[in-house]
Amino acid sequence: MTPKKLTATTPVAPGAEPTSSQADQYTKSALTHTDLSPDPLTQFHTWFAHAQSTSVHQPETVCLSTCELPSGRVSSRYVYLKELDSLGFVLYSNWATSRKARDFSTNPRVALAFWWRELERQVRVEGVAERVTGAESQVYYDTRIRGSRIGAWASQQSCVLSGREELEGRVGDVERRFEGREEIPVPEFWGGLRVVPEVVEFWQGRESRLHDRFMYTKDEGAEGGWRVERLSP
Repeated sequence: MTPKKLTATTPVAPGAEPTSSQADQYTKSALTHTDLSPDPLTQFHTWFAHAQSTSVHQPETVCLSTCELPSGRVSSRYVYLKELDSLGFVLYSNWATSRKARDFSTNPRVALAFWWRELERQVRVEGVAERVTGAESQVYYDTRIRGSRIGAWASQQSCVLSGREELEGRVGDVERRFEGREEIPVPEFWGGLRVVPEVVEFWQGRESRLHDRFMYTKDEGAEGGWRVERLSP
């Protein structure tokens, strides 16, 4: 059977009404150079705070892309941004068995992409990733519910399971190991990854696909250490 071509007016689910997404226009806002902070992390904080205070669902959701070398194979997944500090964007995960861990071990360069549909905004980040310290990871780890802390110990992320029972058995083993203890140490293989940005792009949707795009590029010779340029849509 030849797959049916999906077009802008093709229903995406049985019984769904046809849509015309190609006709949708981005009209909620505009972005000019004078709107921007000289520092991209400050600008991101402004946009993120706006997303938090409006109707954006889970604005901390971000697509993390990594690349394995020497194969050049790229992989992406959605994770949560947990911290934004003076150096960059921090997320937490398993750094022993996951695909992202394997990629990171060969290539520290990564990319992030945020999409806030309700505001018609996108932010892209390209940079170099680095592990945060165990002490920093412990601080965040302690804020997680007990089940999530147990799960971090039990899951060999991305490894093949024989069945759900195997995972639940590992959880049970960890529960018994830390029974009666509220303080649980962060696993050595789990923790934070900070993405130190080299390029940050702020994208504001505009009518007729003539979007506003501004790219910050790390440049020690520029004022504030960043060069800011408008890009063609």
